[in-house]
Amino acid sequence: MRGLQNKSVLITGGLGDLGWASAVRLNEEGCRVTLWDLLPKKEVTKQNLPNSITYQQVDVADLSVVQRAVKLLRSKGPVHVLVNAATKFIFKGTDATREEWQSILSVNVIGISQVTNEVVKGMKERSEGNIINFSSVSGFIGQPDFATYNATKFAIRGLTKCWAKDFAPYGIRVNTICPGYIYTSAFENSCSALGLDLETENKRAAAMHLLNRQGKPEEVASAVAFLASDDASFITGSDLLVDGGYLAQ
Repeated sequence: MRGLQNKSVLITGGLGDLGWASAVRLNEEGCRVTLWDLLPKKEVTKQNLPNSITYQQVDVADLSVVQRAVKLLRSKGPVHVLVNAATKFIFKGTDATREEWQSILSVNVIGISQVTNEVVKGMKERSEGNIINFSSVSGFIGQPDFATYNATKFAIRGLTKCWAKDFAPYGIRVNTICPGYIYTSAFENSCSALGLDLETENKRAAAMHLLNRQGKPEEVASAVAFLASDDASFITGSDLLVDGGYLAQ
Protein backbone atom coordinates (compact mmCIF):
# COMPACT_ATOMS: atom_id res chain seq x y z
CA MET A 1 0.00 0.00 0.00
CA ARG A 2 1.27 3.47 -0.84
CA GLY A 3 1.83 6.19 1.73
CA LEU A 4 1.78 4.16 4.95
CA GLN A 5 5.50 4.09 5.73
CA ASN A 6 6.22 5.81 9.08
CA LYS A 7 2.59 6.83 9.61
CA SER A 8 1.34 6.92 13.20
CA VAL A 9 -1.87 4.93 13.75
CA LEU A 10 -4.17 4.76 16.78
CA ILE A 11 -6.46 1.71 17.01
CA THR A 12 -9.13 1.57 19.70
CA GLY A 13 -10.30 -1.91 20.68
CA GLY A 14 -6.82 -2.96 19.65
CA LEU A 15 -6.82 -6.26 21.51
CA GLY A 16 -9.93 -7.53 19.77
CA ASP A 17 -9.29 -9.88 16.88
CA LEU A 18 -10.10 -7.28 14.20
CA GLY A 19 -8.19 -4.48 15.92
CA TRP A 20 -5.19 -6.72 16.48
CA ALA A 21 -5.18 -8.03 12.90
CA SER A 22 -5.34 -4.44 11.66
CA ALA A 23 -2.41 -3.50 13.90
CA VAL A 24 -0.30 -6.36 12.60
CA ARG A 25 -1.08 -5.53 8.96
CA LEU A 26 -0.43 -1.80 9.36
CA ASN A 27 2.80 -2.54 11.19
CA GLU A 28 3.86 -4.74 8.28
CA GLU A 29 3.16 -1.76 6.01
CA GLY A 30 5.62 0.34 8.03
CA CYS A 31 3.26 2.14 10.43
CA ARG A 32 3.88 2.95 14.06
CA VAL A 33 0.81 1.63 15.88
CA THR A 34 -0.68 2.47 19.27
CA LEU A 35 -3.33 0.11 20.64
CA TRP A 36 -5.96 1.12 23.17
CA ASP A 37 -8.06 -1.37 25.07
CA LEU A 38 -9.40 -2.08 28.55
CA LEU A 39 -6.86 -4.57 29.93
CA PRO A 40 -4.09 -3.32 32.24
CA LYS A 41 -0.83 -3.35 30.34
CA LYS A 42 0.67 -6.07 32.53
CA GLU A 43 -2.20 -8.40 31.63
CA VAL A 44 -1.94 -8.00 27.87
CA THR A 45 -1.57 -11.48 26.42
CA LYS A 46 -0.35 -10.53 22.93
CA GLN A 47 3.29 -11.54 22.91
CA ASN A 48 6.42 -10.07 21.35
CA LEU A 49 5.07 -6.66 20.44
CA PRO A 50 7.55 -5.04 18.07
CA ASN A 51 8.90 -1.64 19.04
CA SER A 52 6.60 -0.02 16.52
CA ILE A 53 3.46 -1.29 18.33
CA THR A 54 2.70 0.12 21.77
CA TYR A 55 -0.20 -0.48 24.16
CA GLN A 56 -2.11 1.75 26.55
CA GLN A 57 -5.06 0.91 28.79
CA VAL A 58 -7.85 3.31 27.80
CA ASP A 59 -11.62 3.16 28.30
CA VAL A 60 -13.08 5.09 25.35
CA ALA A 61 -16.27 5.67 27.34
CA ASP A 62 -14.36 7.76 29.92
CA LEU A 63 -13.79 11.23 28.46
CA SER A 64 -11.16 12.33 30.98
CA VAL A 65 -9.15 9.16 30.35
CA VAL A 66 -9.42 9.69 26.58
CA GLN A 67 -8.29 13.30 26.87
CA ARG A 68 -5.22 12.39 28.92
CA ALA A 69 -4.33 9.53 26.59
CA VAL A 70 -4.61 11.69 23.47
CA LYS A 71 -2.53 14.43 25.09
CA LEU A 72 0.19 11.87 25.85
CA LEU A 73 0.01 10.44 22.35
CA ARG A 74 0.23 13.84 20.68
CA SER A 75 3.25 14.74 22.81
CA LYS A 76 5.09 12.00 20.93
CA GLY A 77 4.04 13.19 17.50
CA PRO A 78 0.99 13.49 15.23
CA VAL A 79 -1.65 10.81 14.75
CA HIS A 80 -2.10 10.26 11.03
CA VAL A 81 -4.72 7.49 11.10
CA LEU A 82 -7.45 6.73 13.67
CA VAL A 83 -9.14 3.32 13.56
CA ASN A 84 -12.25 3.21 15.76
CA ALA A 85 -12.56 -0.53 16.32
CA ALA A 86 -13.68 -0.51 19.97
CA THR A 87 -17.01 -2.33 20.19
CA LYS A 88 -19.32 -3.50 22.94
CA PHE A 89 -21.59 -6.46 22.22
CA ILE A 90 -25.05 -6.43 23.81
CA PHE A 91 -27.74 -8.31 21.90
CA LYS A 92 -31.21 -7.32 23.07
CA GLY A 93 -34.52 -6.27 21.55
CA THR A 94 -37.20 -4.18 23.23
CA ASP A 95 -36.35 -5.95 26.48
CA ALA A 96 -33.07 -4.04 26.76
CA THR A 97 -32.83 -2.07 29.98
CA ARG A 98 -31.90 1.59 30.16
CA GLU A 99 -28.59 0.56 31.68
CA GLU A 100 -27.88 -1.80 28.78
CA TRP A 101 -28.66 0.92 26.26
CA GLN A 102 -26.42 3.36 28.08
CA SER A 103 -23.65 0.78 28.28
CA ILE A 104 -23.54 -0.05 24.57
CA LEU A 105 -24.03 3.55 23.44
CA SER A 106 -21.25 4.73 25.75
CA VAL A 107 -18.72 2.73 23.73
CA ASN A 108 -20.10 2.18 20.23
CA VAL A 109 -21.38 5.71 19.63
CA ILE A 110 -20.39 8.17 22.36
CA GLY A 111 -17.01 6.55 22.91
CA ILE A 112 -15.84 6.71 19.30
CA SER A 113 -17.20 10.25 19.06
CA GLN A 114 -15.16 11.31 22.08
CA VAL A 115 -11.99 9.74 20.73
CA THR A 116 -12.52 11.23 17.29
CA ASN A 117 -13.19 14.70 18.69
CA GLU A 118 -9.92 14.68 20.60
CA VAL A 119 -7.76 13.13 17.87
CA VAL A 120 -9.17 15.21 15.01
CA LYS A 121 -7.99 18.44 16.64
CA GLY A 122 -4.42 17.60 15.70
CA MET A 123 -5.47 16.42 12.25
CA LYS A 124 -7.19 19.75 11.61
CA GLU A 125 -4.07 21.65 12.64
CA ARG A 126 -2.04 19.76 10.02
CA SER A 127 -4.86 19.71 7.42
CA GLU A 128 -4.49 15.97 6.93
CA GLY A 129 -5.78 12.79 8.50
CA ASN A 130 -7.67 9.58 8.04
CA ILE A 131 -10.44 8.10 10.20
CA ILE A 132 -11.76 4.56 9.79
CA ASN A 133 -14.86 3.53 11.76
CA PHE A 134 -15.95 -0.05 12.32
CA SER A 135 -19.60 -0.77 11.55
CA SER A 136 -20.96 -4.09 10.28
CA VAL A 137 -23.49 -5.66 7.93
CA SER A 138 -25.65 -5.27 11.04
CA GLY A 139 -25.61 -1.56 10.26
CA PHE A 140 -27.62 -2.22 7.07
CA ILE A 141 -30.27 -4.77 8.06
CA GLY A 142 -32.65 -5.75 10.81
CA GLN A 143 -31.87 -8.88 12.83
CA PRO A 144 -34.08 -10.51 15.45
CA ASP A 145 -33.38 -9.42 19.02
CA PHE A 146 -30.26 -7.50 17.96
CA ALA A 147 -31.75 -3.99 18.22
CA THR A 148 -29.18 -2.69 20.70
CA TYR A 149 -26.18 -3.76 18.61
CA ASN A 150 -27.66 -2.96 15.20
CA ALA A 151 -28.78 0.50 16.26
CA THR A 152 -25.22 1.44 17.17
CA LYS A 153 -23.85 0.04 13.92
CA PHE A 154 -26.38 2.06 11.91
CA ALA A 155 -25.35 5.09 13.97
CA ILE A 156 -21.66 4.60 13.17
CA ARG A 157 -22.41 4.71 9.44
CA GLY A 158 -24.31 7.94 10.02
CA LEU A 159 -21.42 9.43 11.97
CA THR A 160 -19.09 8.58 9.10
CA LYS A 161 -21.26 10.47 6.59
CA CYS A 162 -21.50 13.53 8.86
CA TRP A 163 -17.80 13.57 9.76
CA ALA A 164 -16.80 13.15 6.12
CA LYS A 165 -18.64 16.41 5.41
CA ASP A 166 -17.37 18.17 8.52
CA PHE A 167 -13.72 17.26 8.07
CA ALA A 168 -13.33 17.37 4.27
CA PRO A 169 -12.31 21.07 4.33
CA TYR A 170 -9.33 20.02 6.46
CA GLY A 171 -8.21 17.28 4.08
CA ILE A 172 -9.38 14.54 6.45
CA ARG A 173 -10.99 11.41 5.02
CA VAL A 174 -13.57 9.38 6.97
CA ASN A 175 -14.80 5.91 5.95
CA THR A 176 -16.49 2.87 7.43
CA ILE A 177 -15.43 -0.78 7.39
CA CYS A 178 -18.48 -3.09 7.39
CA PRO A 179 -17.54 -6.74 7.97
CA GLY A 180 -19.88 -9.65 7.50
CA TYR A 181 -19.61 -12.62 9.83
CA ILE A 182 -15.93 -12.94 10.75
CA TYR A 183 -14.72 -15.93 12.73
CA THR A 184 -13.35 -14.29 15.87
CA SER A 185 -13.30 -14.86 19.59
CA ALA A 186 -16.20 -12.37 19.76
CA PHE A 187 -18.24 -14.72 17.54
CA GLU A 188 -17.36 -17.62 19.83
CA ASN A 189 -18.23 -15.59 22.94
CA SER A 190 -21.53 -14.44 21.45
CA CYS A 191 -22.52 -18.03 20.69
CA SER A 192 -21.66 -19.00 24.24
CA ALA A 193 -23.59 -16.07 25.74
CA LEU A 194 -26.66 -16.90 23.64
CA GLY A 195 -26.42 -20.64 24.40
CA LEU A 196 -25.81 -21.59 20.76
CA ASP A 197 -23.80 -24.52 19.43
CA LEU A 198 -20.60 -23.11 17.92
CA GLU A 199 -20.22 -25.60 15.05
CA THR A 200 -23.86 -25.27 14.06
CA GLU A 201 -23.70 -21.48 14.15
CA ASN A 202 -20.47 -21.44 12.14
CA LYS A 203 -22.14 -23.48 9.38
CA ARG A 204 -25.25 -21.31 9.52
CA ALA A 205 -23.18 -18.13 9.31
CA ALA A 206 -21.09 -19.51 6.45
CA ALA A 207 -24.22 -20.26 4.42
CA MET A 208 -25.30 -16.61 4.68
CA HIS A 209 -22.40 -15.53 2.45
CA LEU A 210 -21.98 -16.03 -1.29
CA LEU A 211 -18.49 -17.35 -0.61
CA ASN A 212 -20.02 -19.93 1.78
CA ARG A 213 -17.69 -19.23 4.69
CA GLN A 214 -17.04 -16.74 7.43
CA GLY A 215 -14.33 -14.18 6.87
CA LYS A 216 -10.94 -13.99 8.54
CA PRO A 217 -9.65 -11.07 10.64
CA GLU A 218 -6.72 -10.71 8.24
CA GLU A 219 -9.14 -10.08 5.38
CA VAL A 220 -10.73 -7.22 7.28
CA ALA A 221 -7.27 -5.89 8.14
CA SER A 222 -6.40 -5.74 4.43
CA ALA A 223 -9.39 -3.49 3.85
CA VAL A 224 -8.34 -1.27 6.76
CA ALA A 225 -4.85 -0.96 5.28
CA PHE A 226 -6.33 -0.01 1.92
CA LEU A 227 -8.50 2.78 3.36
CA ALA A 228 -5.59 4.03 5.46
CA SER A 229 -3.31 4.21 2.42
CA ASP A 230 -2.88 6.74 -0.35
CA ASP A 231 -4.38 4.14 -2.70
CA ALA A 232 -7.75 5.25 -1.26
CA SER A 233 -6.98 8.96 -1.48
CA PHE A 234 -10.24 9.81 -3.32
CA ILE A 235 -12.51 7.78 -1.03
CA THR A 236 -14.38 9.44 1.82
CA GLY A 237 -17.83 9.07 3.36
CA SER A 238 -18.01 5.49 2.07
CA ASP A 239 -18.97 2.10 3.48
CA LEU A 240 -16.51 -0.63 2.50
CA LEU A 241 -18.22 -4.01 2.75
CA VAL A 242 -15.98 -6.94 3.66
CA ASP A 243 -18.84 -9.40 3.75
CA GLY A 244 -18.23 -12.24 1.30
CA GLY A 245 -21.37 -11.23 -0.59
CA TYR A 246 -23.64 -11.28 2.47
CA LEU A 247 -25.59 -8.17 1.41
CA ALA A 248 -25.59 -9.07 -2.28
CA GLN A 249 -28.23 -11.75 -1.76
